[in-house]
Amino acid sequence: MADGGAIHGGAIPGGAIHPGASPSCARLFEVTLRGLREEAAADAATAAVLQQADDAYDAQHPAPADPVRLRASLDRLGASLGRTAVAGDAPSPQVWRTTIADVAADLDVIDLPVLVESWARSVHDDWTATVVARP
Repeated sequence: MADGGAIHGGAIPGGAIHPGASPSCARLFEVTLRGLREEAAADAATAAVLQQADDAYDAQHPAPADPVRLRASLDRLGASLGRTAVAGDAPSPQVWRTTIADVAADLDVIDLPVLVESWARSVHDDWTATVVARP
């Protein structure tokens, strides 16, 4: 990152734009996944882990102006986990059991691909739990 990784308007140079995220959360996400981003072009398995992380992050940071992005992320997330898709009318969860901060906190003891899959499962479960819990 030529500018030292500075965040401008929610976008991180060289990284994905996450319109619903705070600058500090977006920065943590990009720093945590930097190695995966660097290796993804050369390794299909790494690219799949990175896509799963991007989808989990987008699912936790929906942009009201871009419901198509959220829907695509939720669909890919369910497919990558071998689970059913999140219902189209599912409300956004009010609480997340796992976030990128949890992933970053455990990096020294657990491999990143394992952490990403666990996080992705948790995000998917949080989205589907809102549907099950409704009357």
